[in-house]
Amino acid sequence: MVKTLQLRLPLSEVSQKDILKKRVAQNLGLSDNEFTIDVLKKSIDARKPKIVFNYKLAVYIGEQQPENKISFDYKDVSKAKTVHIVGFGPAGMWAALRCLELGFKPVVFERGKDVRRRRRDLKAINQDHQVNEDSNYCFGEGGAGTYSDGKLYTRSLKRGDVRRIFESLVYHGATEEILVEAHPHIGTNKLPKIVKNIRETIIAHGGEIHFESRVTDFMVKDNRLRALVVNNSTEYPTDRVILATGHSARDIFYLLHKKDIELSAKSFAMGVRVEHPQQLIDSIQYHCKTERHELLPAAAYSMVHQVKGRGVYSFCMCPGGFIVPAATAPEEVVVNGMSPSKRNNRFANSGIVVEINVDEDLKKYAHFGPLKGLEYQKDLERLAYTAGGRSQTAPGQRLTDFVEGRTSQDLNASSYQPGLQSAPLHSLLPKLIGSRLRQGLKAFGEKMNGYYTAQANVVGVESRTSSPITIPRDQYLEHPKIKGLFPCGEGGGYAGGIVSAAMDGERCAEAAVVKL
Repeated sequence: MVKTLQLRLPLSEVSQKDILKKRVAQNLGLSDNEFTIDVLKKSIDARKPKIVFNYKLAVYIGEQQPENKISFDYKDVSKAKTVHIVGFGPAGMWAALRCLELGFKPVVFERGKDVRRRRRDLKAINQDHQVNEDSNYCFGEGGAGTYSDGKLYTRSLKRGDVRRIFESLVYHGATEEILVEAHPHIGTNKLPKIVKNIRETIIAHGGEIHFESRVTDFMVKDNRLRALVVNNSTEYPTDRVILATGHSARDIFYLLHKKDIELSAKSFAMGVRVEHPQQLIDSIQYHCKTERHELLPAAAYSMVHQVKGRGVYSFCMCPGGFIVPAATAPEEVVVNGMSPSKRNNRFANSGIVVEINVDEDLKKYAHFGPLKGLEYQKDLERLAYTAGGRSQTAPGQRLTDFVEGRTSQDLNASSYQPGLQSAPLHSLLPKLIGSRLRQGLKAFGEKMNGYYTAQANVVGVESRTSSPITIPRDQYLEHPKIKGLFPCGEGGGYAGGIVSAAMDGERCAEAAVVKL
């Protein structure tokens, strides 16, 4: 017999030896040798000073606990029909893996470098302020997901099998804890190895991955995709392409627009990164005056507030993490966040962003048509570049100075490697963003006592929360006007993070295969 049991344990008990088994025995009136347990879910409730761990358990009474062996039926596709995939981020990777299962050969074109060589270009951004337009924090093997926190939380539960994506990650090297934690993450230090393992799976089963292969043209005839042009030279005949280039591949948007391939502007969000000492966030969230308990992870937060009809909210919160330079071209500054698996850095950072309605808020950019949100992004990123000193140094301001409208005389220490330069972000940011951020941050301080502090820095700009463009697709996930083109993932406007992008990649692979 199998029973499902919910347990709530105070923090003071969690470290006790075999405590779960003891509590199950007490609850069910059993002796230790009559059952085994499997932890299905684990979460922490820190809303009150008495912190509680919640467990969902499967209790096996008088029967063998099943072996949870994860396996996938990847086929040899070396001689199979081909599906071309543009981009090797989460959407492209899982599209390729799904092709292996379905018996079709994925041929992937990735503009960036493999994960090992990509590290040198990240070092160049951080230390030398040099941006390689094809190899950076957004482009390269694994896409933006490789150098992120590896957060796996998603609200896209109706779009696919979340558990299946988690199991695929475990199969390729992630810890099994991601199957249990309520808010699982992997960590930027572990993601590169997992990405490399996914690549090796694809190649071992007959797939192809071409690095430093930027798609520079789509050959279309009679509203049907006929070929891809790579690096302005090599033409690859094709009739099925999964377009999974990510939300920062602006050249793809420009190319599609130039070729009159339908696009539409999409609302998105922009703002800043706010960085606090992690110990401060811990003290607020865990109600502690000193270091957090050793069993507690670095504390996170999630905030939202409505200001003048627009949401101001936290985005991609990175406990114990780093702020990183995420520019994809020279003369722009873009900031993002990531965390190592232990989340043991001394800072906590989060995007704090404002919703932007492209139709109501960007009327001055209407002449750009579907590219108006993209052009607005670019203007703010150039502004940040100028304000930061025309390098990857980012403009910064103490949080209280930003809200109260004064330039900071000095700044707090920061995890951002290229460095910060004091700048009046409160006056530089457009009013539709800056004024709402100032009101929202003040409100966050009222909701979370201690958040509003001079110990925090505001760093600009956080501009790549999602794609400002949607590439339309029909009920079969195919572009409604260009047959054989399957827009996918964040770049298509259909995902927002590793898991939702991976699920969308699988769905697009299934749709492309049905057409074949």
